[in-house]
Amino acid sequence: MERPLPLRSEFLFTLSGTVGSPVEVGMTPQGDRRIVPIEGGDFEGPRLRGRVLANGADWMNVRPDHVFAIDCRAALETHDGALIYMRYAGFRHGPPEVMDALARGESVDPSEYYFRISPTFETGRDEYSWLNQIVAVGVGRRVPSGPIYDVYEIL
Repeated sequence: MERPLPLRSEFLFTLSGTVGSPVEVGMTPQGDRRIVPIEGGDFEGPRLRGRVLANGADWMNVRPDHVFAIDCRAALETHDGALIYMRYAGFRHGPPEVMDALARGESVDPSEYYFRISPTFETGRDEYSWLNQIVAVGVGRRVPSGPIYDVYEIL
């Protein structure tokens, strides 16, 4: 049997988002649905930087097993005016006392809960077209103003 290929990654950017109050859809057959509006933010990395536009949202679902299933769509604008559509899915979960502390807006060490995303990107700008062709993953942490993600390109 051949050895598995190593998984390599390269840091892409850190994104700090700000979010508004959730719109509570309520309990559905799939779980407790809420829509969390994106109010803005910024991102910065070695190859791109800019701001998060205030026109997206996370169509979050808190499943019956208490896992926060993330379904987010956002628009990024680079420092030079390029628009990038970013969509990501992921999960946030942890022990009940940790998740309750996060819900109260308390500071929690990110090592105490799981928060991962898998973003994809679309853009029409040539200088950022490489984003259309990559696989990326993000490691998140939650602060009162919103999520912070360290996003990596999988090489």
